[in-house]
Amino acid sequence: MSQLKPSLGSWHLWSIAVGLVISGEYFGWSYGWGVAGTLGFLVTTLGVAAMYSCFIFSFTELTTAIPHAGGPFAYSRRAWGETGGFLAGMATLIEFVFAPPAIAMAIGAYLNVQFPALDPRYAAIGAYLVFMTLNILGAHLAAMFELLVTVLAVVELLVFMGVVSPGFSVANFAAQGWAGADHFSLQTLSGIFAAIPFAIWFFLAIEGTAMAAEEAKDPVRTIPRAYIGGILTLVVLAIGVMLMAGGVGDWRSFANINDPLPQAMKRVVGDDSRWLHMLVWIGLFGLVASFHGIILGYSRQGFALARAGFLPPSLAKLSRFSTPHRAILAGGAIGIMAILADGRVNLQGMSLTAAMITLSVFGALVMYIMSMLSLFRLRRTEPGLRRPFRAPGYPLVPGIALGLALVCLAAMFWFNPEVGSLFIGLMLLGYGYFRLTHAQRAAAPKDSMLTQD
Repeated sequence: MSQLKPSLGSWHLWSIAVGLVISGEYFGWSYGWGVAGTLGFLVTTLGVAAMYSCFIFSFTELTTAIPHAGGPFAYSRRAWGETGGFLAGMATLIEFVFAPPAIAMAIGAYLNVQFPALDPRYAAIGAYLVFMTLNILGAHLAAMFELLVTVLAVVELLVFMGVVSPGFSVANFAAQGWAGADHFSLQTLSGIFAAIPFAIWFFLAIEGTAMAAEEAKDPVRTIPRAYIGGILTLVVLAIGVMLMAGGVGDWRSFANINDPLPQAMKRVVGDDSRWLHMLVWIGLFGLVASFHGIILGYSRQGFALARAGFLPPSLAKLSRFSTPHRAILAGGAIGIMAILADGRVNLQGMSLTAAMITLSVFGALVMYIMSMLSLFRLRRTEPGLRRPFRAPGYPLVPGIALGLALVCLAAMFWFNPEVGSLFIGLMLLGYGYFRLTHAQRAAAPKDSMLTQD
């Protein structure tokens, strides 16, 4: 059995689109303040928001035309052949496998606020065990849980903004907001580019909804609704949370921690407020929504790659709940090993969270570039392909997304050479496996969505 069952509606898909990302509103992004300052990072975030908006309106054309669990892998293989499929599929897998350890460690940090004696690593590993199990028990059950925790997470972010608003001051937000200075300089410009991975973290993984396309009811209608509603939700939340958190005190004290929102709220309501405890507990739902959703994403990407012969075929086996349980467990094992390596591996002096975020962003940007290139190529080579949703403003809108993604990728390699080298090493390792397994791919079941008719 190697076919997934359609059971997800528009709200389920919206919750996956937002839930995959929403932890990025709770933590991770504040590391961008450390290199760019509040005003510099605001510039970075607006540029990245423009890239994602253009990307999602373009990506939706591919998702509705080729509703496949492989998502970007499927589009790139159809457009560019096996090598193109490998590049997009491997990059997507890196993005989705290495984002969860960062989120799991943030879950541990939030729990540590309530239970100081709890080792965040043990809490992170426990989160993996719980949510891998939930994902194995069925896609519909997993999606219902995702909808619940995503709605709670969105409400909590709105509550956070309302509670801290009395303490907000434009002067606080703008103080030394240009990379620690009061005036724009070349150092600020450098910081704006260096902060790119942390601005991308606000939106990273929204494209993972594409990997639930085979499980969507009426994907022609439900996927565009989910994507457009999702990107609008996330842009509003990202800007609102960043402005409010940065305006309640000395933003520099929040710049390199995993729990900026509770710390910002303490400045307004004090250490013992019920609002603070509510934020910590309900704030966990935001982290859980992304963690749980990205497990769904990496498992479907691994499943699709294995089904097509790009990974060991055993990963394409489905459980009695029609879920790719082996792919879920394999990705989880990698994530747990990354958590156990915390403190033992040093990349550019980064924390595990910052390093995993940066590595995931490398994978995401390569996948975005391959997806936009595939959109352009399929428009030319398959003009008759049924496209229920067409990218608005073509070719300008996808061109903007492609251009900004290329700029971001170049900046990423410039400012993160060690993590960039690790990313290249993982891609080369995957390419070695790809070169050695041609017979495995030839023996895989044929899939009409992956090749031109």
